[in-house]
Amino acid sequence: MKYTYYGQSCFQLDIAGKKFLFDPFITHNSLAKHIDKNTIEADYILISHGHTDHIADLVEIANRTNAQVIAMVEVAAWIKKQGVKNVTDVNFGKSHFDFGALRTVWAVHSSSNPDLSYGGNPAGFVLELGGKCIYYAGDTALTLEMKILADLYLIDYAILPIGGHYTMDVDDALVATEFLNCNKVIGVHYNTFPPIQIDTEKAQAKFKRENKMLLLPAIGETIEL
Repeated sequence: MKYTYYGQSCFQLDIAGKKFLFDPFITHNSLAKHIDKNTIEADYILISHGHTDHIADLVEIANRTNAQVIAMVEVAAWIKKQGVKNVTDVNFGKSHFDFGALRTVWAVHSSSNPDLSYGGNPAGFVLELGGKCIYYAGDTALTLEMKILADLYLIDYAILPIGGHYTMDVDDALVATEFLNCNKVIGVHYNTFPPIQIDTEKAQAKFKRENKMLLLPAIGETIEL
């Protein structure tokens, strides 16, 4: 399984010949100016919630790739209104797709669509693919709901927001590893805007002191999971 980071909370999982793109926000991210969104391919695009920094490039990428877009009901309805045809709405719980099962899980945040229409509830996702279990938390504060996932899954990697201010920070992410029983974290949602800037070296040092791993690939970098 390959993980490619595109900045903010946008990343791609490439496994078994399928590409899963999450929360596409590239064009308006000054840190991702070197990324050409027109070169990004996707078979599936998963949207955690409707905020612009998670959905700004969705319509163009979805229409170009004809990827199947998966989003919460209210966000999916907004996406369809933008002319995207291949859209599947979900709600909390387990859904089944041709690639397997996807669990949509609780996130403690807010959600509205780019036009400020009602965006329903924010969410995260759990995928079991290629012998790996990946949890993407979306934008969330620390929540006890994460403990349920440790009962349901053996999570290999947790993709967690670490920038603070709007979501969990690094210290909360460390607590989340205990809730999730997962010591391998990939950090997202940091450094894009002034309120969420962090010292990445200090963040990784905190994880190392607890015998945990915090992966922070550069924007555009691909790593093997």
